[in-house]
Amino acid sequence: MKTLVIGGTGLVGSQVARELLQRNADVSVLTRSAEKAKALPTGVKAVVGDLQRMDTVRSIFRGVEAVFLLNPVSMTETQEGLMAVAGARNAGVRTIVFQSIHEVDRAAFLPHFGPKIAIEAAVKASGIPYTIVRPNNFFQVDTWFKDIILGAGIYPQPLGSAGLSRVDVRDIAEAAAIALTTGGHEGQTYNLVGPDVLTGPGTAEAWGRALGREIRYAGEDMDAWEKQSLQYLPDWMAFDFRLMYEFFQKYGLEGTREDVDRLTKVLGHPPRRFQDFVRETAKLWTRTPSGVTA
Repeated sequence: MKTLVIGGTGLVGSQVARELLQRNADVSVLTRSAEKAKALPTGVKAVVGDLQRMDTVRSIFRGVEAVFLLNPVSMTETQEGLMAVAGARNAGVRTIVFQSIHEVDRAAFLPHFGPKIAIEAAVKASGIPYTIVRPNNFFQVDTWFKDIILGAGIYPQPLGSAGLSRVDVRDIAEAAAIALTTGGHEGQTYNLVGPDVLTGPGTAEAWGRALGREIRYAGEDMDAWEKQSLQYLPDWMAFDFRLMYEFFQKYGLEGTREDVDRLTKVLGHPPRRFQDFVRETAKLWTRTPSGVTA
């Protein structure tokens, strides 16, 4: 099956490409960057293009049977998503899996959530057989904080104490690849959640146990968080993420037992647990060049 992965150089999309390769799919990844194209896994074809360019929209879907659609967070996210759906529809793509976000309807006012609602609507109206996957916050986001966790002993993601059902990227990718390559998922929307409800303080404690040292939760002073974030994020993204984290702090983002059971049925195994991910990752982080854990 000739499959195009849009968003295939990020945390989730790159893992989706690997999962598809394992299922003997013919995999291409759309990327704006020729440099990123060089880093794609062996066996994955690079398609250099931009969904804001009509020559890209008109050409990249030719001969493609299936599309995984994950639009990076940007000021043009909605438009790029709609262009992708239009291009796929015009080219006669047979199936599309769109990655949205868990409980997206609860917070349509959030810049991080709202674009996904518009793209979901376009996917459903396109006439293309579809599956929508709606993941919770990813375990692997924590890998971005390696230096501050190990160096300062601080866990910085301001998740709050209401609780999130965070999920492993490997489970997201596996579910997406299954939906793309097997029947029985058309018209379905899957909430992709982990089996445990996690908080900011609890997450810091989990890292502390795995690393054998104290890891403190940075807390929820969002003025301070935004000021720090502006050192490495554009102002619109810091504002967007601040609103999202404030929503998490107030309302949480919990899955249900039914969500976990449905995902277990799709995967053929229970979703991975955060504690296991932390232990695996901590071992990798603390491994010395000689291969002995420090």
